[in-house]
Amino acid sequence: MNIKAKSALLTACFFWAASFIATKIALDSVPPITVVSLRLIISALCFIIWIYIKGDNFSIFKRSNLLQLALLSIFGTGLHYGIQTIGLQYTTASKGGVYAVTGPITILIIAALFLKEKVTLRKGVGVGIALLGVIIVMGFDTIINFDLKGNLLGDLLVLISIVMWGIFTVMGKSITSKMSALQMTAAITIIGAVYMIPAAIVELNMTGFAVSSIKSDAWLSIFFLGITCSFLATLLYVYALSMSESQKVGVYLYTIPMMTQVIAFLVLKESIGMSLFSGSFIVISGVYLTEKG
Repeated sequence: MNIKAKSALLTACFFWAASFIATKIALDSVPPITVVSLRLIISALCFIIWIYIKGDNFSIFKRSNLLQLALLSIFGTGLHYGIQTIGLQYTTASKGGVYAVTGPITILIIAALFLKEKVTLRKGVGVGIALLGVIIVMGFDTIINFDLKGNLLGDLLVLISIVMWGIFTVMGKSITSKMSALQMTAAITIIGAVYMIPAAIVELNMTGFAVSSIKSDAWLSIFFLGITCSFLATLLYVYALSMSESQKVGVYLYTIPMMTQVIAFLVLKESIGMSLFSGSFIVISGVYLTEKG
């Protein structure tokens, strides 16, 4: 892998790691669905400009693709970002970064259940190790007490959002023969922005919150989420993927939990305890073993 691909990957992973911190900052003063809606609107505008510059003439929105893209958008944008953002209200950014790398585990389980894909012994062991790491990060006492008023609720919601992403990934395999992964991401982001606007309006009416009252730091965080995390990071990741093998590219995703924890410590003053550190290592080891199995 050349230096350009490596730089693109590390930058993309940094943006994704920082997304959890940016989301927490935005949530300090903005309701969660509004954060998601504004994030998607900004990202969608970026993708629209990109499509126009590329001269694709919006051919990705063929009538034959619309229903499938709309369904994919529900899982890949609305439910994924929505549930994750609500979850981050109740848990830490550091934990969110750890749970984010469990995506391959959820994809494996969903594919095995619904597509009857074979799970090797090595992959099964990897899943078990990763789940053990998740339990350690969540905390044995928290799970035993099962108090949904604390971090446990947030942890479960973030994990459910990763399941939504897994469903989207498995379902999206069939459409990759019609368009590239980048085109599909652009399409579902634009569609997601359209149907999240009414959801945000409902939330604003229920909470009495006014968009005009959003603070400058929240706006900066939302623009960061939309431009860098949802748009630019995707471009960088796809560019790196075109320059190397998918397995080599995937290894870089393991840097996200550590980068998230460092940024969260510096910006949000989140502590890095032994359970978080050891659990993160076990989760990454389990995911690595699964992908190699």
